[in-house]
Amino acid sequence: MSFLGHLCSVGTGYIYGLGYLKILAPPEKILRWVERKLNLLEAPTLLALRKDPRLLKVPPYLSALCILIGIVWLLLLPLDEYSRRTYISENALLPGQVNTYFYGSESNVFNAYKHEVRSLVGKDSHQIATGLADIFKSIGLKPAFQSYHYDTSGSSYDGENVYTILHAPRGDATEAIVLVAAWTNIDGELNQSGVALVLALARYFKRWSLWSKDIIILVTPDSKAGCQAWVDAYHDEHSIQSVAPLSMKSGALQGAVVIDYPLDHRFKSLHLIYDGINGQLPNLDLFNTAVAISNGQMGIEVSLQRMWNHDDHYKDRLQTILRGMVSQGLGHTTGPHSSFIPYHVDAITLQAVGEGGQDEMAMGRCVESLFRSLNNLLEHFHQSFFFYLLMQPKRFVSIGTYLPSAMLVAVNFTIMAIALWIRSGRPKPPKIGSTMEKGAPPQVDHLEKDGMVAIIPKDITTVTERHIFGPIVILVTFHLLGAIPLYIFNNGSRETLPKYLSFFSLLNLSLPTLLAILVSSNTPLTPQRLLLLQCFSLLLLGMFLATLATLNFSLAFLVGLLAAPLSFVGHPLTADHSERPPKRGAANLVLSNLVVHMVSPPVVILVVCKLFAVDVGAMLSEAAFGWKVSGLWTQVVVCCIWWPAWLVGGMIVSPVV
Repeated sequence: MSFLGHLCSVGTGYIYGLGYLKILAPPEKILRWVERKLNLLEAPTLLALRKDPRLLKVPPYLSALCILIGIVWLLLLPLDEYSRRTYISENALLPGQVNTYFYGSESNVFNAYKHEVRSLVGKDSHQIATGLADIFKSIGLKPAFQSYHYDTSGSSYDGENVYTILHAPRGDATEAIVLVAAWTNIDGELNQSGVALVLALARYFKRWSLWSKDIIILVTPDSKAGCQAWVDAYHDEHSIQSVAPLSMKSGALQGAVVIDYPLDHRFKSLHLIYDGINGQLPNLDLFNTAVAISNGQMGIEVSLQRMWNHDDHYKDRLQTILRGMVSQGLGHTTGPHSSFIPYHVDAITLQAVGEGGQDEMAMGRCVESLFRSLNNLLEHFHQSFFFYLLMQPKRFVSIGTYLPSAMLVAVNFTIMAIALWIRSGRPKPPKIGSTMEKGAPPQVDHLEKDGMVAIIPKDITTVTERHIFGPIVILVTFHLLGAIPLYIFNNGSRETLPKYLSFFSLLNLSLPTLLAILVSSNTPLTPQRLLLLQCFSLLLLGMFLATLATLNFSLAFLVGLLAAPLSFVGHPLTADHSERPPKRGAANLVLSNLVVHMVSPPVVILVVCKLFAVDVGAMLSEAAFGWKVSGLWTQVVVCCIWWPAWLVGGMIVSPVV
């Protein structure tokens, strides 16, 4: 919608400029009054100021100021004055208002199921699913199976999900809640206690007659492919070649809770994982309900974004926000819950971490109380926030507070694009003595209005014709070229992807220069064409980032900061397209190329992976998996928006231009 809004505003501007919307112009009397008050015709200073070369030296500084304010804005968010305490918007949830009874003899049931789970360790996916199905049958629940098979990055992801439906005694099968446990969690650890706890809770829930919504118990072989296959099939969005359909279904999914309990001992705290695919987040009410129950009712310490020792000071708050932004910007799967969020099913993962005094019964009571709250829902989550940044479990920043920081970073590209557009239309200054005969009067324009006459030099009111077709074709071609790395990195194997990235990084050292030579061999790269090419590139980049900020704030902000040097490449302080700046020295040329190549997408990826000790092959294969299975589009932003804009910047500073 934001992108359509940009297009509508551009279209409205053109229609207004053509004179079809004159009815929207202010009345003539008001215009005359303003002219008399400002003395516009008697003193043509404003018109002269519009063409003043000194005015065009302001946008680079204004653009840098916007970037600086955007960064400072983000750094102010952890302060109490710019954040709020969390609260429950949906009164029907009533978190922590019920008594829980999952204790006592249920501990023996849990231990028995844990023994059964251990007996299945080492078996294949089908044997595990069959063993769990037998347990469901012993409880009195009808099990169902679903197989899936994905091929991506040279690896195969196949397995068999097993699930059952506990039909609500007081419901009509129109709504359901999902309880999920993956056989292996997102870190690849065996989730033995988590699966055993889900089985114990299924037996426990079946004895209660208070449920108004069906409860679906789902056990998947892993934390990525299995849950994604099941959710896709539940909503009939699956690929028939890769995923089998579901033989049993219930009503609309109202929420999902994932149990991640790989420990074989008592735990210290609950780590709440809430990041979804492409930066989507669950409704804040679900997160607040989990915190209120875990911390308030059960007295269990709660953490998020792997901040194990959060002391609620500014540094820890800022670090939590930044970790959340990185996770949201990457947009990857952070657990089984991530597969539900794109289908507007709010989901969260409860992960037991540390070593302390909390046992499986405490975790079970948290899940019981959370399901009792979800059971109270009268309608889908809608009242609280879907866009937020968390700095600690009980404090957040809403979208209205943090969005301006990304918008300020995005608007710097638009400011520079406007300045470049004006420069591209400025005529070449007349050369006294060569273009005018000796003693000839200067060329002037006479503006007459309401009996008053203004005499203005003609070069101030003259606009040079802009040849925009060539720059537009070049820019569109560059963006289409982004499909090449997008295809390569989404179809390579894990072993070859690091080699592709290294080769791509080396290729980018000379690619802008090669493209500049190729383009200039067909059409001369005049100063005006270079200005227009850079103008359109920055304008498109700013428009995309402003639109993206409303969907994935973190990705827009991070890409905007990394692409910010592109606003200042070339010669941003020259006055017009014909003003040849001083020749760049060798040091200036090397420095500008070094800065541009340091912020190229492949170099940034390699440096980040090196700094944080992340395996490049694992990261790229994870992105390829997300593209093919989960619908991840982070690489589209990198390859088709950021990289083409970088190519234009690299061409501007190329030695051959």
